[in-house]
Amino acid sequence: MNETVLHANPVPARTWIAITALGISAFSIVTSELAPVGMLSTLAKDLNQTESGAGLVVTAYGWVAALAALLSGAMPARISRKALLIGLMLILALSCIVATWSHSMSGFMSARMAGALAHGAFWALIGTVAAQLVPAEKLGLATSVIFGGVSAASVLGVPLSSLITGIAGWRSAFTAISLLAFATACTLFWTLPTLAAPQPLRLRVYCGIFKNPLILSLYGATACIISAHFAAFTYLEPLLTKTLGVPSASISCLLLMSGLSGLVGNIIAGKLIDRHIKGLISISLLLSAGALGMLGKGNAVAFPFWFIGMLLAIWGAGMSIVFVGLQTWLLRSAGDAVQPASAIYVAIFNAAIGTGALAGGQMLAIIGLQGTVLLAAGVIICSMTLVLMLKAPGISGAEGLG
Repeated sequence: MNETVLHANPVPARTWIAITALGISAFSIVTSELAPVGMLSTLAKDLNQTESGAGLVVTAYGWVAALAALLSGAMPARISRKALLIGLMLILALSCIVATWSHSMSGFMSARMAGALAHGAFWALIGTVAAQLVPAEKLGLATSVIFGGVSAASVLGVPLSSLITGIAGWRSAFTAISLLAFATACTLFWTLPTLAAPQPLRLRVYCGIFKNPLILSLYGATACIISAHFAAFTYLEPLLTKTLGVPSASISCLLLMSGLSGLVGNIIAGKLIDRHIKGLISISLLLSAGALGMLGKGNAVAFPFWFIGMLLAIWGAGMSIVFVGLQTWLLRSAGDAVQPASAIYVAIFNAAIGTGALAGGQMLAIIGLQGTVLLAAGVIICSMTLVLMLKAPGISGAEGLG
């Protein structure tokens, strides 16, 4: 296949199939990353680990994905981006299937790290693909389809993985992810046209970004908030079952509720973020920390099932708004350096996931599940200080610290 991308109207059906396949690829990758959250106790038991030890899988995955995202910016232009995207999905499929053969923590971790490399490189590449596939007037729709896979993974991927784990075991869950990744790789092979490679980014471009105090503050706020969130979220399953008395069979239902609330948060952010970005992020952080703090103080006697679901919904919606808000703020603040600034943001985001999982596991051994959750809520509240120090950006850009 050696076709070129033609920006013509109407967009061929084959192109929309490719775009949909990219969205499903995003779904597969994010589901693979977050799947251990819904099966942590099962993984720990099967691999002879403590829950904090099993949480290291999330830590290592996040750090490797962050490194891969950064290094991908320097990838030579002569490497076919189409072949690379297909290869990354095949690597993800292979890593998931190898993970199902693992009977030790080291084997499972090694398989996951291969998937993390594919994860980071995928996100470094995917942002420039939609603009090559469709004309400008269709770009918003194409982008929403591709990145809709991320929201769908939070809404459906994690609870479905948890549900499959409860019915057939965690190996079956990873097998399903592997088959989905392989199917999307095949679809991309037949439908994705040849893609132009962006020019490699020079080191001085990155250096310039780190001299911008506003962007540095956004990076710092993102690192603190995401680390705190995943310090608690990684260990949500044992918190729900062991502390709040939720039956294991109901975990997937609560994860689905949290995912759906995150989708609602995305809708709210889309409606209000342009005019009220600073206030919306601050209120969302406050609500998320409040819900998280109540979960940390709760017990099976005091909290009925519906109330736990409501707290998870508030937490999920609030953090979804924060994710969208911080990324939007960055895009408005980066000027001509959007691509490298976004690559660094993706790296920091993934590194913060890993750091949060590691910190949560360490705190778990010292102060227990509830103490870890309360500490995470406190860090989120403190992170509001960084947000409140920033001057809200205009529609076309930000103005700095204020």
